[in-house]
Amino acid sequence: MAGDRSDQERAYTLLELGDELIHARALQIAAELRIADLLASGPRPCEDLAERTDTDPEALHRVMRLLASRGLFHETGTGVFELTPMGDPLRSDHPASVRSVLALTGTVAPVVLGGVHHSLRTGEATFPAVTGEHVYEHMARHPEQGRLFDEAMRDLTHLVVPAVLDVYDFTGAPRIIDVGGGSGALLSAILHREPAASGILFEAPGVADSARDRIREEGLADRCSVVGGDFFREVPAGGDLYLLKWVLHNWSDERATDILRNCRRSMSEDSKLLLIESVLPAGDDPHPGKAMDLAMLVLHGGRERTEEQFTELLAGAGLRLERVVPTRSPHSLVEASPIEVAQR
Repeated sequence: MAGDRSDQERAYTLLELGDELIHARALQIAAELRIADLLASGPRPCEDLAERTDTDPEALHRVMRLLASRGLFHETGTGVFELTPMGDPLRSDHPASVRSVLALTGTVAPVVLGGVHHSLRTGEATFPAVTGEHVYEHMARHPEQGRLFDEAMRDLTHLVVPAVLDVYDFTGAPRIIDVGGGSGALLSAILHREPAASGILFEAPGVADSARDRIREEGLADRCSVVGGDFFREVPAGGDLYLLKWVLHNWSDERATDILRNCRRSMSEDSKLLLIESVLPAGDDPHPGKAMDLAMLVLHGGRERTEEQFTELLAGAGLRLERVVPTRSPHSLVEASPIEVAQR
């Protein structure tokens, strides 16, 4: 016999956990095919969806049926599907859209899943070993994937902005420098909230060029300048607050320390540093960052970190962790000050 009922239940639970890979891939495919956009105006037969997405009707029906079992779609009749409230964020035009994020994960999933063994054996990133270049270099050389990456980061930022603004008071920071700030979505939101503040968006030259258009569209060109550069070389000086959102998790401790040291060199004794990152809980408690931690290893050689690891990382750059502020998102705010100030 295979054991008692509880043994069998645990065994089936493990098998279901293994099948989550299939559910995730089905979700990514739905995002890539923009199924939710096609259903935004109402239910459609699977044959119609297949024609519009250049897929096989029966095969697509199997994907839709699986996702309907998770509550993302509803089969109103045989082979006819409608979008549910749970699936609404799959729409491209939804205010909390995650379509581009899921489509992006679908493009990198084969590397992540196939590369775990390489990273496990070597402790190094797999993506550069497979492609011969860093993820960001790859995105720069493949504009279509680069655009998808930019869309995904924009959508993720839109998700986290309200959570950040809810818990952090930016009024004490008249000049904010957003290091690696992408298109400037977060900095723009802060400056709209704080009309007396000004900012500098610091990004790689190619990203900075497109970010200038975004800043102008936001009507913030008079209060926000965009500077192109390399945060491994230097960071603009003169900021009251140095903001880094989802920057450090892309890098090893050594490289992350280089970034932080450059920030520290540009900070005054009264400046603050604010990181927006996942802060992993100690022990066995579940957290979305624990899955992202493995993905960061495979893609970048980076990592998510615990509060203790952030404390050590910051100290190595001449900074002291002052507090960790949870938000209603999976991300927390890690505030730090120059050590000289903290020790007074």
